[in-house]
Amino acid sequence: MSGCKKKMFTIPPRNPGENNKDYSYRVIRDAIMFLELKPGQVISEIDLAQKLEISRTPIREVLGKLREENLVEVIPQVGTYVSKIDIQLIEEAAFMRFVMEKEIAKLACESFPKESLQELKNNLAIQELMVGQDGRERDFHRLDTQFHRIIFKGVRKENIWFSITRLSTHYNRIRVLSELENSFAQAVEEHREMVDCLEQGNAEHVDNILRRHIIEPMRLWDR
Repeated sequence: MSGCKKKMFTIPPRNPGENNKDYSYRVIRDAIMFLELKPGQVISEIDLAQKLEISRTPIREVLGKLREENLVEVIPQVGTYVSKIDIQLIEEAAFMRFVMEKEIAKLACESFPKESLQELKNNLAIQELMVGQDGRERDFHRLDTQFHRIIFKGVRKENIWFSITRLSTHYNRIRVLSELENSFAQAVEEHREMVDCLEQGNAEHVDNILRRHIIEPMRLWDR
């Protein structure tokens, strides 16, 4: 029996105007990122096509794209697997994100649109409602990602955020795993501190907040 049949994963509805390739990419990538398809698990092009009820051609293209993102590993004559989480890629992504995001946040402390600040506050309010609720890790992770994207977008550096996201697949997978095993209340508190920094223009506290938010969790992940 193939790996895809052993482990079911969420099949969400299509977004309006979403073609087969975009749809299958979103579904399969989310299944990997949220650990429904687990590190090291074998995956089958045929099974994925059957499960998503589309042809194998877009699935093949999607697996190639996921391979470029270090989420899928293809071993010739053996099979296709979900990539195991690589600590080196985690460390590099965390370093890059910390270095870039602290500079972006400092820019935001100097000048940040009021509408972006309100968008951050709205996002944070929803996060706070999730604290203590079971089974909300996927929803929280999406809000977390959106929260940081708002900061980059507010200082007109959104493409930098997209670049960080593409290179942070292993970092984000282990962060999801941590959120499944531990409360995300600490992350929400750090988001609250970041909003206060941006609102008050307090750039001197940015380094400390982001170090706790991005770098320090890796000590827990090592264990």
